[in-house]
Amino acid sequence: MNKIFSMIIFSLVVLGCSKTKDVPLKTDMLPKLNYPKTKEIPVSSQYFGEELKDPYRWLEDDRSAETGQWVDAENEVTSAYLNSIPFRASFKQRLEKLWNYERFSAPFKEGDYTYFFKNDGLQNQSVLYREKKGMAADVFLDPNKFSKGGTTSLAGINFSKDGSKVAYQISEGGSDWRKVIILDAHTRKIIEDTLYDVKFSGLSWKGNDGFYYSSYDKPSGSELSAKTDQHKLFYHKLGTKQKEDKVIFGADIKRRYVGGSVSDDQRYLFISVANATSGNELYMLDLENPKAKLITIVENMNTNTDVLDNDGSKLYLITDYKAPNKRLVTVDAADPRQDKWSDFVPETQNVLNAVTGGGYIFTHYMKDALSLIKQYDYKGNLIRELKLPGLGTASMGGSKKEDKILYYSFTNYITPSSIFKYDAETGTSSLFVKPNVDFNSDLYESKQVFYKSKDGTQVPMMITYKKGIKLDGTNPTILYGYGGFNISLTPSFSIPNAVWIEQGGIYAVPNLRGGGENGKSWHDAGTKMRKQNVFDDFIAAAEYLIANKYTSSGNLAVSGGSNGGLLVGAVMTQRPDLFKVALPAVGVLDMLRYHTFTAGAGWAYDYGTADDSKEMYAYLKRYSPVHNVRSGVAYPATLVTTADHDDRVVPAHSYKFIAELQKKQSGTNPVLIRIDKSAGHGAGKPTSKLIEEAADRYCFALYNMGKTYNYSSKK
Repeated sequence: MNKIFSMIIFSLVVLGCSKTKDVPLKTDMLPKLNYPKTKEIPVSSQYFGEELKDPYRWLEDDRSAETGQWVDAENEVTSAYLNSIPFRASFKQRLEKLWNYERFSAPFKEGDYTYFFKNDGLQNQSVLYREKKGMAADVFLDPNKFSKGGTTSLAGINFSKDGSKVAYQISEGGSDWRKVIILDAHTRKIIEDTLYDVKFSGLSWKGNDGFYYSSYDKPSGSELSAKTDQHKLFYHKLGTKQKEDKVIFGADIKRRYVGGSVSDDQRYLFISVANATSGNELYMLDLENPKAKLITIVENMNTNTDVLDNDGSKLYLITDYKAPNKRLVTVDAADPRQDKWSDFVPETQNVLNAVTGGGYIFTHYMKDALSLIKQYDYKGNLIRELKLPGLGTASMGGSKKEDKILYYSFTNYITPSSIFKYDAETGTSSLFVKPNVDFNSDLYESKQVFYKSKDGTQVPMMITYKKGIKLDGTNPTILYGYGGFNISLTPSFSIPNAVWIEQGGIYAVPNLRGGGENGKSWHDAGTKMRKQNVFDDFIAAAEYLIANKYTSSGNLAVSGGSNGGLLVGAVMTQRPDLFKVALPAVGVLDMLRYHTFTAGAGWAYDYGTADDSKEMYAYLKRYSPVHNVRSGVAYPATLVTTADHDDRVVPAHSYKFIAELQKKQSGTNPVLIRIDKSAGHGAGKPTSKLIEEAADRYCFALYNMGKTYNYSSKK
């Protein structure tokens, strides 16, 4: 359907003989930690008759000069600590060396041109090139020129039906609020006024005359933290002003998420509508009939359904309606109600996703979080199962029906991502682009284990390390998790993680409940008043690693971002004895107020809210990291990371959490916060900032485990 650009990022590492060594933790070499004094203001809220104090609520005001001064003071203390770690410079140098390689995306055709992204190595943003038969490739769009330091990124690009026009989104400082710029694709000249205040939106063209997009009314308060909960779908006709854009859906009905997508044949507009991150209504509009009215496909938000494609009036839908692991169904557009659906690809024991390309449908399954892809024709006949390069994650982007050559990427924890060319007619694959790096995957091992959680549930976990490593409990280990929002953690290569394992570290990733690896039931088992299952799964993973002597509590770091930041905050407050280091990134840490910021109310399917009921309030309060920091407890060495432009999970979560930790921490473990400037939740972050943050996080972990980092280029 609507083609939204997806940049393929390759991560890689050059093999060396570096390793960690145990050294005494020399805290006297680092600056004395005099945390900034965070003032307390007597503010409280009432929850079902209980008064709850919130002394650091003033930090929620991101426009306040006092908040800005507090941020600078905290960063000053943190920077002094991190810059004094003896091996930080060498670790960063190693990261820069590994990151500095040429990488490409899969090519895609638009009109007469073939486009592709390329990064020379350390460019902050990848550059979009194009080429035409008989002509050399040249630069079409260079996001590195959008801003100084690469803090403005390309956040989406979509071409008109014939490829003659293009609209692209930019994100400034990592914000979810976007601008849309419209070009003549042939001349590369701007042909329209810039559209402003676009958020959580794709761009879907109707022919070459205009496109659909989504946004909220700009809030009256802070645009980075004020609540936004009425999403609208607009149509922008070229040659008109944005203020004249017609509201297609959302003017008279309140929905938090609304998206529109035009079918490839330009016949239908499909509209997906939701109030939460799970469950959606689905509507369609016949664009060939000017008098047509919206037709309902799904009238409630009890299940998830997406349109994959259409063949004339025959619709192909992916749904978990009566199928927790999803199935592919067909229905006629004349009467698309659920009771008319017919199975095209029935549900299996593995979770289904699908894309189209080359006149075929490709079903993508996860089997224990590993990829399996099958090819079907539009009559439902199985053509073949694709032979993948190995066990890992394969990603095939949607392509046009006329494209007979398709592309997919393949990676795992020890294999840098490569692109393969696939002939849809013959089923043959050939290597298209492989990173030119000196990394021998054969020297590393990535294996899957299963362990029991607290309630006996079997949970899969991937563990990656150098072959021959001694399991004596001394290995520095990072345990990474997420466990929420139906998101699946599948194997992928990462430069920072590769540096970690090349010098003797272990990297472990469990597939926790709350994720999407095992379908809707697995997701639901980690939501609302079952959220503790996620934390229990993560704690059990740590206990498994310790019991089997991969590591020990003194050598174990826990890491996660966003919902994974909540995960780290919850387990480090519930079991502070179990971990030496905690690395919560951009975390949802105040569970009683998360729904009052930006689009946070849309996360209620996973979390519930403190306003729902007395029972839900009590449950959230019991694990909310901000509300469970206790005086006199020795918490792990903690480096909280966030960014001042994060309007997805506002930085106030992290501010309030670190204020509690710094006030109540017992013992000598440092508890610090690193607040990035001109950065957001993570998407589009420039390479230079990614390297800086990775060096800080991993060196903080190693140093507080009593390790050092010595890299030797000798083989």
